[in-house]
Amino acid sequence: MNIKRVKEELKNTIQAYLTKDEYGNYKIPVNRQRPVILIGPPGIGKTAIMEQVAREAGINLVAYTITHHTRQSAIGLPFIEKKMYDGKEYSVTEYTMSEIIGTVYDKIESTGIKEGILFIDEINCVSETLAPTMLQFLQGKTFGSHKVPEGFVIVAAGNPPEYNKSVKEFDIVTLDRVKKIEVAEDFAVWKEYAYKQGIHPAILSYLEIKKENFYSIETTVDGKSFVTARGWEDLSEILYLYGELGIEADEELIIQYVQHKKIAKDFANYLDLFMKYESDYKVDEILEGVFPEELTERLCDAPFDEKLSVIGLLLGKLGTTFKDVYETDAFVTELFGVLKRLKGTMANPNYSAMEAIQDTIEETKAFVERQKAADLLEKAQEKNWMRVFDTMDGYDRMVRAEGIKDSDAAFAKIQAEFLKEVEARKSAIETASMQLENAFSFMEQAFSVGTEMVIFMTELTTGFYSMKFISENGSASYAKYNKLLLTTETRRDILRKIEEIPEE
Repeated sequence: MNIKRVKEELKNTIQAYLTKDEYGNYKIPVNRQRPVILIGPPGIGKTAIMEQVAREAGINLVAYTITHHTRQSAIGLPFIEKKMYDGKEYSVTEYTMSEIIGTVYDKIESTGIKEGILFIDEINCVSETLAPTMLQFLQGKTFGSHKVPEGFVIVAAGNPPEYNKSVKEFDIVTLDRVKKIEVAEDFAVWKEYAYKQGIHPAILSYLEIKKENFYSIETTVDGKSFVTARGWEDLSEILYLYGELGIEADEELIIQYVQHKKIAKDFANYLDLFMKYESDYKVDEILEGVFPEELTERLCDAPFDEKLSVIGLLLGKLGTTFKDVYETDAFVTELFGVLKRLKGTMANPNYSAMEAIQDTIEETKAFVERQKAADLLEKAQEKNWMRVFDTMDGYDRMVRAEGIKDSDAAFAKIQAEFLKEVEARKSAIETASMQLENAFSFMEQAFSVGTEMVIFMTELTTGFYSMKFISENGSASYAKYNKLLLTTETRRDILRKIEEIPEE
């Protein structure tokens, strides 16, 4: 099962487990809610989807890597308790609360949300002393003598034995009490995620050509050689940062992330060509509408790998522009909501203009902190809120500097500043639309309706930010080619030709 289908399966399971009857009881009793175990190779995103599932469901997530724990931290420390049995006093061994269970209760306390996911990673790689505790946990949902709170769904993850020599197989008794899901790597699914995360276009276009190099784990005489989805994503981040700092990314850097000599060397060579194409084809100028005929003729006659690289460069630049529009729109939308609350607060005669602004900022910050405590915000959303608060602080300083005490006058001044943000958003949309149309013009001049245009259209359709932009703002060229490719046999024929292209 690929990671996208696993995510859907988890969402459905959580929805089913947390559904209650008319009396407020879970329709599937807690003791019948089987823990979910994800078994799959390392680095394919098992942990990442837990964050996404919890965030989208609006519930807590408590995550632990169990191999970092001892038996004592998992089940608690022993202490002697005095108890009366049949009229006699006895010394009985009790246990303090498990650190893991304690963290679950802390999460409930800090967020006010009583439902969530308890995620235990590397569950089949625990030590011999902790193994019985894990079996008890899966079978009885307890750590030591303390039960996992009702409302928390248990999800665990582990690697197959071929990837980790520490793996211990579960017995049938345990497997008969869990939902086991086997997870497999899938480049097509990862690519959807990669576009949303803004993975470096050199990586995306390289893997489009060399899909077999997306994920590989081999054992050779020199030891293990491997490359994972996690490795490509981390490499993407460092490539962007090196580019900003003007530092050259070479094979020695790449092999630190792509720990497979052959693939690292291959990608290093490709990256050199990719950067050369960016310079040769002047992609920024193409998006501004400047592309002489000799440039499109050169690309038309170029090898297929070169064509894919240039298409990847175009998509990468467009992707950044679309993402900027998306983030600007989210910023303006959130800021509008804050200003709407500010206007309501300013209507209260007990507030001065400055007090109303401060109260609104503090109230919004408290809301965002609660969201962060519950892990309900993505990094991009956190960054967006920081931008909102910076802007609100600027409004506050402006009102104070000008000594505006009247609420109506203060809000009118703030509203005028907000309209500048609205205009900036409009300008960003216009720029993105122009760049998209210019990219289509370049593609049409170079290839007309051919294999390359189908690839370009397919990648636009796959991209989260590109489709978000096109669906909200439209594109005459996208609509034109989409209709053409969907209403004729062209798309089918060209896709078949793509499959027939021999690997070089």
